Amino acid sequence: MEWLYQLVGTVNDFLWSYVLIAVLLMKWLDQLVGTLNDYLWSYVLIAMLLGLGCWFTLKTRVVQIRLFPEMCRLVCEGAGAKPRKGHISTFQAFCVSTASRVGVGNIAGIAIAVVTGGPGAVFWMWIIATIGAASGFVESTLAQIYKAPRKGGGFVGGPAYYIGNVLGSAFFATVFAVLISVTYGLIFNSVQANTISLSMRATFGLDPYVTGTGVAFLTALVIMGGLNRIAKIVGCLVPFMAGAYLLLALVVTVMNITAVPDVLMLIVKSAFDFDSVMGVGIGMAMMTGIKRGLFSNEAGMGAVANAAATADASHPVKQGLVQALGVYFDTLVVCTASAMLVLLTPGWAESGLIGIELVQHNLTGIFGTWVNLFITVVILFFAFSSIVGNYFYGEINMDFICRHPVSIWIFRVFVVMMVFLGSVASLSFVWNLADLFMALMAMVNLVAIGLLGRFAFIALNDYVDQKRRGIANPEFDPKVLGSDKGILSWPRHKEDELDQD
Repeated sequence: MEWLYQLVGTVNDFLWSYVLIAVLLMKWLDQLVGTLNDYLWSYVLIAMLLGLGCWFTLKTRVVQIRLFPEMCRLVCEGAGAKPRKGHISTFQAFCVSTASRVGVGNIAGIAIAVVTGGPGAVFWMWIIATIGAASGFVESTLAQIYKAPRKGGGFVGGPAYYIGNVLGSAFFATVFAVLISVTYGLIFNSVQANTISLSMRATFGLDPYVTGTGVAFLTALVIMGGLNRIAKIVGCLVPFMAGAYLLLALVVTVMNITAVPDVLMLIVKSAFDFDSVMGVGIGMAMMTGIKRGLFSNEAGMGAVANAAATADASHPVKQGLVQALGVYFDTLVVCTASAMLVLLTPGWAESGLIGIELVQHNLTGIFGTWVNLFITVVILFFAFSSIVGNYFYGEINMDFICRHPVSIWIFRVFVVMMVFLGSVASLSFVWNLADLFMALMAMVNLVAIGLLGRFAFIALNDYVDQKRRGIANPEFDPKVLGSDKGILSWPRHKEDELDQD
């Protein structure tokens, strides 16, 4: 029996000496990460994003409003265009970026913003989207200018490429590539899978392991086909999922059309006034709206630029304008639709509900209980398309980190594993860590586009000048930049032109 006492004593010593310390260390680390996130997202990033957004707005002479008709024309033109073999069209690149940034947060997150920040938060979301569209234009135009040809056809690019090839900082380029690959490809995808799992269990009673296996299998099926297959599938998913959700919001708006002017007036008034019912002041409304807008449209954070670089465009500004429109679509269209689903329903403020529960409660009161099934399907499509779009960003940057084909396959295996684990695990600490990684990633990109922005301005002036001279389809000549450093794909190669013929 003496050996048993010794064994128990040894186990106790181990547990109290190491395991308890590890638990306390994890708790301390979680608190530290949370504190860093609060500081970075509340002060540093907001100042950088707003400051650069305003600067880019001035330097481009309000390109996000001045060329809005051209943005719409280019998206419509791209939707009907057939990409060259092995390439991704401008519209497909637009759909990939939209799939990544339009997710569950556009439903639940907006309902939370309206409740916590008041209706005025929606107004400040509109403002931040308008300012952020200029940053979105600049980073996507830069990504197009400095994209690189991809083995097997097509292009890759993004912040890692223009940081490494133009600014000459291999260290920060690699840091960005690792951060976005881990954050989007692994962590964010596990969170999206977790959302699908919770929704399926709540609606259908499905075991998380069953959901996880199914989502992991579908993810593997899509991502194993590479970037071109992803672009094609997302190009079908995005119009369907966004169209269905916006149609529902439009029906609710039409049913309450007489209340729309009052709701719009409430949004604007609450943005500059104290809401006595909600107890929300202008400061809270402004901060909530700005944060929610920045989180949602991701303008200037460096993620969307990766999708923009893959597009096969005749001029970099084309994709810059298309992605700027993506900022509007995310915030002014999808987020506003979610806000209307809340604000057009009488008694929303008194319901005591928040997030997705508030949206479902309001819709159930209008259409009946069947709408819960519809919301579950919408969440499924939103979350899965985000998984695919997030992986897209990861693969592009893995191509920068290590060009060996085996590395991509290893990364794909890890993505599928994280999708499964995300479906069955609790991810609170991982989510906080992802926010920190995303903040660091955004800071690296914002410094880069601040330094390189002048080249996007030159490209914009060249595009506008060609349009003024009556050239329907402007072509980009890198000589206008005055420097060919980092230029790897312009002008388009002769073999590409022959392939196009």
